[in-house]
Amino acid sequence: MPKTPRTIHFRGDMILLGTGTSVGVPSIGCDCDVCLSENPKNKRTRCSIILGLPEGNLLVDTSPDLRFQLLREGIGIVHAVAYTHEHADHIFGLDDLRLFQFYLDHPLPLHCATAVEKRLRHSFDYAFSDREQTHVGAIPQLVFRKISTDPFDVLGARVQPIRLLHGPRFEVLGFRIGNVAYCTDTNQIPEESLPLLEGLDVLILDALRHRPHITHFSLEEAVDIATRLQPRQTFFTHISHDLDHDATNASLPGNMQLAYDGQRIALT
Repeated sequence: MPKTPRTIHFRGDMILLGTGTSVGVPSIGCDCDVCLSENPKNKRTRCSIILGLPEGNLLVDTSPDLRFQLLREGIGIVHAVAYTHEHADHIFGLDDLRLFQFYLDHPLPLHCATAVEKRLRHSFDYAFSDREQTHVGAIPQLVFRKISTDPFDVLGARVQPIRLLHGPRFEVLGFRIGNVAYCTDTNQIPEESLPLLEGLDVLILDALRHRPHITHFSLEEAVDIATRLQPRQTFFTHISHDLDHDATNASLPGNMQLAYDGQRIALT
């Protein structure tokens, strides 16, 4: 077992680990032009980001592609995790957190709402059992930190959760750190949340496809929201195979673009 991770801490950037919809792009069995594209920016793993904060790396969501994403970006350690919500494409990489107990020498903090904790305890019951593990490292060592819509401090930074709606009856959290905000998996931003998204340098926002969807912004709806909020730059995420990277960007306003896996954005 390695004693020191390859990259202990990167600082000052957000890395978009994954920008794809719940099934990823390419999608299994699909032979559309985007799924068959050789453009690496059309290769989209499931949504997640990591932030190099002053005192460590904050991962947002544990996608099913987490191991591949961290290896691809050379991220050797996660110091804490925050969750947007409990859907499978945002939590099912949790077991890939097992190694970090060796690097941290303490359980990895998970910052999440009560509903997320409940789902994690149910879906990964072995990780929260009182039964003695067979050997050290057999299960991830984790500790929950409850969050709501109040600001919280983590790794030397203040994080502002933002209440969002993901369909007619499901709430998720976006996060603002400084003048950068991340709002995936949403199709409605409540009026009371809009002031929390004012004055941004960068907004990362859900934009699934051209056609409307019951739980995600369409590209056109996302453009309208970005136009209303007027961040300096908007990047769209949670992208399906309906949107080709280059062709779509050519049709967007100059300060709006599709995001892509591995993209780095300076935290301001």
